[in-house]
Amino acid sequence: MPKTSARLLSLLSLLQARRDWPGQLLAERLEVSPRTVRRDVDRLRELGYPIAAIKGPDGGYRLGAGMELPPLLFDDDQAVALAVALQTAAVTGAGIEEAAVRALSTVRQVMPARLRHRVDALQVTAVDGPGTRPNPQVAPGVLMTLSAAVRAREVLRFDYDPVSPPEAAARADPAATAPRRVQPHHLVTRGGRWYLLAWDLDRDDWRTFRVDRITPRTPTGPRFTPRELPGGDVAAFVAGRFQGSEGTGGWPCLGEVILDLPASVVSTYTRDGVVEELGPDRCRLVLGAWSWPGLAASIGRFDADIEVIGPTELKDAFAHLARRYAKAAADGPTEPTTPPPSR
Repeated sequence: MPKTSARLLSLLSLLQARRDWPGQLLAERLEVSPRTVRRDVDRLRELGYPIAAIKGPDGGYRLGAGMELPPLLFDDDQAVALAVALQTAAVTGAGIEEAAVRALSTVRQVMPARLRHRVDALQVTAVDGPGTRPNPQVAPGVLMTLSAAVRAREVLRFDYDPVSPPEAAARADPAATAPRRVQPHHLVTRGGRWYLLAWDLDRDDWRTFRVDRITPRTPTGPRFTPRELPGGDVAAFVAGRFQGSEGTGGWPCLGEVILDLPASVVSTYTRDGVVEELGPDRCRLVLGAWSWPGLAASIGRFDADIEVIGPTELKDAFAHLARRYAKAAADGPTEPTTPPPSR
């Protein structure tokens, strides 16, 4: 490769790796004069790369965004990492599977043969973990709306689909179906699901919302000054909301039961819970869920006798499901029942 072409590629790689580059530092890294750097920058501009000059005592350059996407430069490791990320996009729940396949095809076509062979040899099949449900899909437009509100620090209003049927949730708590008003702070993904971490203005507390249940309202509200997240670590805070110090905290509904099953069997099918062995064929299970009927149904999947330790809401949920299942088994009309509150 001619020396000038190699130098242009090195210059482009440096500009992509950092936002601002002083001209003198670029010259030192490329082992050329500042004048040569200026000429090379002009050549890259002619090729379509929007490189802005930075004014100041030292001067410098910044690679900006243009009207069209110019050719990108990836080293070998970056190209392989990009291929892996695009192949595993199917389990992100972001609704971008088709776009990821097209993007991988586009990138592959412009790769040199040596990299194309490496990518073709790296065939990844992304699946969820054992015992998990299919991840709900989130519209990319919803993700962009939430992300924009987080970045702009604007109050967000949205409708939040309840876990229970809307009419049941309204009877239990009319506020459950009212639009939510939050100060959005972070958009996170966990276990193939997307969550919005936000300060709930009506409940005066931190909340995590499943994005697949969010329907944003427009326009967004006023700007706000972000609150300090407890602990300062987003990942630790979100994990604590789901798992807590014992693996179950943060769920709005938390219950404790005793099952006539070995702890080894129950723990195999329990993701976010605490299983304690009480004997060869008996164990204690502490588990959380988004609603009491949902928690009761989750525990009921184990084919074993159940002793409810508490709380009362969990017992009421089992009674509610028992009446519902009895009605389904009888295949005939019965008197309507009032479901227990979802929280």
